[in-house]
Amino acid sequence: MHSKPKRRPSKLEILLQEPLLQDHDEESAMPTISNCGKLRRSRSAPSSDCGAMKMRPKNISPTPAFGMTTKSYSPGKTAALILALYLAIGILCFVHVRDELHGTKTLSFVDALYFCVVTMTTVGYGDLVPATATAKLMTCLFVFVGFAIFGLLLGNAANYLVEKQERLLERAIEKREKYLHHKNTDTDARIRRVHCKVAVAAGLVLVLFGAGISVLVKLEGMSFLDAFYCVTVTVTTLGYGDRSFTSAGGRIFAVVWILMSTVSVAQFVLYIAELVTEGRQHSLTKWILSRKITYSDFEAADLDDDGALSLTEYMVYKLKEMGKLEKEDLEAIVRQFQELDVDRSGTISLQDINLAQFGS
Repeated sequence: MHSKPKRRPSKLEILLQEPLLQDHDEESAMPTISNCGKLRRSRSAPSSDCGAMKMRPKNISPTPAFGMTTKSYSPGKTAALILALYLAIGILCFVHVRDELHGTKTLSFVDALYFCVVTMTTVGYGDLVPATATAKLMTCLFVFVGFAIFGLLLGNAANYLVEKQERLLERAIEKREKYLHHKNTDTDARIRRVHCKVAVAAGLVLVLFGAGISVLVKLEGMSFLDAFYCVTVTVTTLGYGDRSFTSAGGRIFAVVWILMSTVSVAQFVLYIAELVTEGRQHSLTKWILSRKITYSDFEAADLDDDGALSLTEYMVYKLKEMGKLEKEDLEAIVRQFQELDVDRSGTISLQDINLAQFGS
């Protein structure tokens, strides 16, 4: 009785299977003496891979992941340095033109710092306004620069503020799952992480709301209703200006509080949008995976027209159906494969990699 011959993987499988199934690790992907035989997919497969090991330089370090370098890099620290530089320059400039600002004034240093923060966050109370041409031109410049910096803070500062709280909640969720002996899918875990982000961001917003109300009541002498109103128009950057910080102590608090509260509220809104998007994507994924395959689906998924679907073909079709993989993505991968396949053999060997990286 003849056994069924083992199917040789298609070029598409060779191209796409590992990058889609697992994270790439250059070190683990390179062959060793012990596994050279496993690289031979068939008798007709090139046998030069093991010989190419001698060509591989031993001092090559793995390629860093995207966004990482060999040196430590912190986007949060970069944003903080840019913010500090912006505020320092702003203080020097607006202290110099303090007499050209109209409105309620306290200490020159405090007023300049307060004006920079209110301008950068687009709160714009109107309790301090430029009155001369020089002050107005300077304010216009700081508005545009400050707006760009505020956008940078949205992407970094809020994540820094809630990172530790997220880890605590995630550890608590993990402990609860272990206690219940409940196994969830990766998608469910991703949804829980988004829920965690929303919960932490909401908690931080409530804390900042309470802090702002307390300071406005104690230092500015507002009623609870006026304080709540002032906090609301501030964190949403409406800044009507009928209620604001007028004392030196209140403005010192406002410098830190306005930065934290406006960024946190913006991040909370983004997390809500992310939660809605993840929920819809999760529902779509469940529907697609539970739907039975049709003849038209089969024909569309059979990329090499051999009358059978491989795991890679089925996986690629489902990913495209879920909206997680586009035709342009596949074309980009194929182009990269062709660039690495220096000898145009239809496969990538270590010799090809050496030629692609170091030349002939």
